[in-house]
Amino acid sequence: MAVAKLGTVVLDCPDPHALAAFYAELLGGKAETGDEGWVDLSGYEGTPLAFQKAPGYVAPRWPAADTSQQFHLDLSVQDLDAAEARVLALGAKALDAADRTRTWRVYADPAGHPFCLCAC
Repeated sequence: MAVAKLGTVVLDCPDPHALAAFYAELLGGKAETGDEGWVDLSGYEGTPLAFQKAPGYVAPRWPAADTSQQFHLDLSVQDLDAAEARVLALGAKALDAADRTRTWRVYADPAGHPFCLCAC
């Protein structure tokens, strides 16, 4: 029997409002300010996301043999090329997207969190 169920994925970042706006454009939905330094993303299909202000935040490095990326998000898309153009226009950075034969590509959000666009 499970002890718990996944509630919300929370991303630490230097600017929760800016990062929530990025993901609201990427996933759909609306950024909703909660307590000071906290923003929830609502009104989209999928696991709940929230963004928390983290003083002294340091973005993960990818790839880095000497440090861990901690986690990454896999986002399913119908058209990799169209999705790539959109995330780059929103401020994402390509980390490993040159291989066009794969069914996935790696990016970083504006705060440096890695995420993958995956063809579904």
